[in-house]
Amino acid sequence: MRIPRGRSAGLAIALAAAGLALLPTQAQAAGSVHLAKIYYNSPGSDTRSNTSLNAEWVQVTNSTAKAVTLKKWTLTDASRHTYTFGTFTLKAHATVTVHTGKGRNTTANVYQQRAAYVWNNDKDKATLRTSSGAVHDTCSYDSTRVSYKNC
Repeated sequence: MRIPRGRSAGLAIALAAAGLALLPTQAQAAGSVHLAKIYYNSPGSDTRSNTSLNAEWVQVTNSTAKAVTLKKWTLTDASRHTYTFGTFTLKAHATVTVHTGKGRNTTANVYQQRAAYVWNNDKDKATLRTSSGAVHDTCSYDSTRVSYKNC
């Protein structure tokens, strides 16, 4: 489709306002390590059972083509409950689920080993920091209508 000169800028502005982009940014094209989803209100009653605690989780996704070492990266909530990754490598195009309760770590699931809930059922903010302490990604929610947030 040929766009008359002078109208292409208007089209780009209209597409941007509609939430559409003409081309992905370099960062989007390259991928990233990012917070993908928070399941903050585990199903059923909050009994503090390990099953209930482990139904509260955060997913971290690596959408890059290379594995990323997460050793000493942290995941915190607004109250500063902190989970620190041990020796852990997130494979290319993979997701790790960080559960609140107790369990045995695998390449797909890690556990905070807690006996109490971390994520508030109404609002909270997850912050993923690199080993140097730099904020890498955040995801906030403010709703009791659903139990999860896609970041």
